[in-house]
Amino acid sequence: MATNNHVMENAGDAAHGASPIQPMHQFEIVDLIPLELFGVNISFTNSSLFMVVAVLAIIGLTLLTVDGRATVPGRLQSIAELSYEFVAKMVRDNVGDSGQKYFPFVFSLFMFVLACNLIGMIPYTFTVTSHIAVTFALSAVIFIGVTVLGFIKHGIHFLKFFVPSGIPIALMPLLVIVEVISYFTRPISLSVRLFANMMAGHTMIKVFAGFVVMMGFAGIAPLALIVAFTGLEILIAFLQAYVFAILTCIYLNDAIHMH
Repeated sequence: MATNNHVMENAGDAAHGASPIQPMHQFEIVDLIPLELFGVNISFTNSSLFMVVAVLAIIGLTLLTVDGRATVPGRLQSIAELSYEFVAKMVRDNVGDSGQKYFPFVFSLFMFVLACNLIGMIPYTFTVTSHIAVTFALSAVIFIGVTVLGFIKHGIHFLKFFVPSGIPIALMPLLVIVEVISYFTRPISLSVRLFANMMAGHTMIKVFAGFVVMMGFAGIAPLALIVAFTGLEILIAFLQAYVFAILTCIYLNDAIHMH
């Protein structure tokens, strides 16, 4: 489906005399409803639209499976139940029983990232997670929330998290600096990992789609690559949502147990 999307987009560009290879055009933010508040642009964009679509899709899936639970689950109910059990096990294995109270947050985060990733594979849609502004905003919320939780749980003793145990006093200043830098780069690494993977994959598909348009009948080889790469991108969409959620669980574990 993503193959048709990129091929048709490139065909349209070629028909209008534009360069058939415009891999970055798909990431353009477009104002759908221009809005401004106190000089600040708060327009409703294509990115905003597909965030809403992702949230509505998750709510719809949840409500349909909860309201119509069957003894023998159908496809939608199976998807919802498997997602629930998958995330619950992830939280239990990485945070422990004390982390179950944070399951709704981790589950919501996992489903939102996954929905945004998968919706971006549908023709004529927009990949929300291909923008660093979105992924960094999510990462910043996680980072701030986990840090606040650490201080709520342990008070000023949470600062001991930055002091590795069993090290010589002479090395302590250096290692504390390293630990602090490592801690404060968490939102950067978390956001860049998701953003870079989604942008790189969609850019590669668009480039190969341009080759298909330019080469005509000889474009069978790049078309086959697009089909294979689209399958890989769907796998990466799941993998990146999993990595985002499991790193969140690890950060929660650090805040709760300080190890």
